[in-house]
Amino acid sequence: MVKKRIHASPLSPEDATRMFSVMDHAVHEFKGQLDELESAIGMYVLGRHVGWKVLYLVHSKKTIAKYEQILGITVREEFPEIGPEADRSLAFNAVQAVSNFWKVVSGAHKLPISREERRSIS
Repeated sequence: MVKKRIHASPLSPEDATRMFSVMDHAVHEFKGQLDELESAIGMYVLGRHVGWKVLYLVHSKKTIAKYEQILGITVREEFPEIGPEADRSLAFNAVQAVSNFWKVVSGAHKLPISREERRSIS
């Protein structure tokens, strides 16, 4: 039996306007390396699909803080804890067996997958 995927709901016109406003503001105000801006915007676009927990598994806390500053957002306020496509993340699936999510994020508990695999989505 094929499992039906749950996708992120289409954005309302208001949410789409806000999303583009956040990205446009970041582009207009940003000074620095273009690849950092591009990565921050990419994280912002994916966040509503995978949720903030996956973002914290993929990026370091320092990187999340840098992207939050670039975008003018707080990831934990902006995105759901677990997005509709979080289960596609290898890291998210691996961390489900761990009792403390934040120990994995802080590095106190190691996942049985490589850093490269933590960034993979199926």
